[in-house]
Amino acid sequence: MFSITRKLALASLAAFLINGAMLPADAQTFTPSRFSVEVRGEGPDVILIPGLGSSRDVWSAQVEALAGTHRLHLVQINGFAGQPVGAPAGQVIAPVVEELARYIEANEIERPAIIGHSMGGLTGLMLARAHPERVGRLMIVDSLPFYSALFNPQATAASVEPRARAMRDQIAAMEDAAFAAQQNIGAARLVLTPSRRQTVVDWSLASDRATFAQGMYEVMTTDMRGELEQVATPITVVYAFDPTMAPEAAVDGLWRGQYAAKADVRFVRIDGAYHFVMFDQPAAFQAAVADFLR
Repeated sequence: MFSITRKLALASLAAFLINGAMLPADAQTFTPSRFSVEVRGEGPDVILIPGLGSSRDVWSAQVEALAGTHRLHLVQINGFAGQPVGAPAGQVIAPVVEELARYIEANEIERPAIIGHSMGGLTGLMLARAHPERVGRLMIVDSLPFYSALFNPQATAASVEPRARAMRDQIAAMEDAAFAAQQNIGAARLVLTPSRRQTVVDWSLASDRATFAQGMYEVMTTDMRGELEQVATPITVVYAFDPTMAPEAAVDGLWRGQYAAKADVRFVRIDGAYHFVMFDQPAAFQAAVADFLR
């Protein structure tokens, strides 16, 4: 007959186990329908969210560097980079935000650090605004609170909506060959390092087209600038700069201007990089991450 101690030990062993990291048993009460999570390492909790169409493998270097000292929750949004869609069609970002809050609560994660790239950065910002009690600090990697102002400083969410809707519908209906050609052209503006561009293209091509198009639409039509003053979470913004983009002062002004409503944002500029800073300048990016987590 098992002793009470033995029974408790077996119950603990049966708790939810992901990639060798033990999570509380009540994690079994909530299974996300909008994303999956791989957990690596032990230590303070860090949740990493990839961008539009991207794989969790975008964080591979961070996993290698941090798994010995941190518990990393590597999010993969459904429909991106070969991950099955799973949930019914509809909004992409807002349901992910709500499920991330539930994931943090169910797993008893105490105010984790959040690192999000691109659409993942916007997701992290929305999570910090809607559920400040669930987020300890936030690193936003090359993501603006209102993406469409990059092209027109006078734009509003309402003014860009018709164009964003047209682009969404066009991408969703595009022939595979035309979409692949478009992504190859776009990758040259997203990744400065030629040898890393194909990885980004492959992730896009492996994504569910409707989910990809909807995510792009939401990024274009979401304006968080007016919400920034209400975000109490400490924010670090990492952004890329290369002289081929625009004059240095213009790039710096753009980033500081978009985040102006939150006075205590910390900015880290990484030179010699495009949007995928972790690919173009891995050492500088890892130094920024280490400083953020220190």
